[in-house]
Amino acid sequence: MSFPGSGLAKGLAVTLRTMTKRSVTAQYPDVQPDLAPRTRGVIGLFEENCTVCMLCARECPDWCIYIDSHKETVPPAAPGGRERSRNVLDRFAIDFALCMYCGICIEVCPFDALFWSPEFEYAETDIRDLTHERDKLRDWMWTVPEPPALDPAAEEPKEIAAARKAADKLAAQQAAEAAAQDEKQSENRNGNQKAPDTEEEGT
Repeated sequence: MSFPGSGLAKGLAVTLRTMTKRSVTAQYPDVQPDLAPRTRGVIGLFEENCTVCMLCARECPDWCIYIDSHKETVPPAAPGGRERSRNVLDRFAIDFALCMYCGICIEVCPFDALFWSPEFEYAETDIRDLTHERDKLRDWMWTVPEPPALDPAAEEPKEIAAARKAADKLAAQQAAEAAAQDEKQSENRNGNQKAPDTEEEGT
């Protein structure tokens, strides 16, 4: 059975315990904080991987990704081939005033062109300056940390397993062709060596 004022006494006890502990102040910005490995700061753009598929802009729930592009004609790689067209990125911008850091754009990108960067110092005095263009997003790409090492007990990814199987099959095929070619050359050498012997016996 609680007596009157027990809640107040418990609260004061917590306050007294906290008062006796030494306070620790983060010396930011002189000392940078230790961020978690998967911190969601800003989004970095690896422009070379972007194919302007527009998937990130379509899937963004806030519609804060702006992409402009144009088509260019690529000459044929070999004589007699046909010309092809490809998309060229003109603008890639993200409005971080609207972004809610859900990470959907990074997850749906099929070509690994978007990455999380732990960078968080991008405050602006004007909200309109929070729309960052591709040059700034490219600069943030170099702050993206290295991916963590795979668990040694984890299964090999299917893509790597398929590529390894295809490479092993190709290597076995090349080894068989080389062995057959060596055997053929050795037979030809043996045939050339037997021909003079038969001629001497005939004479």
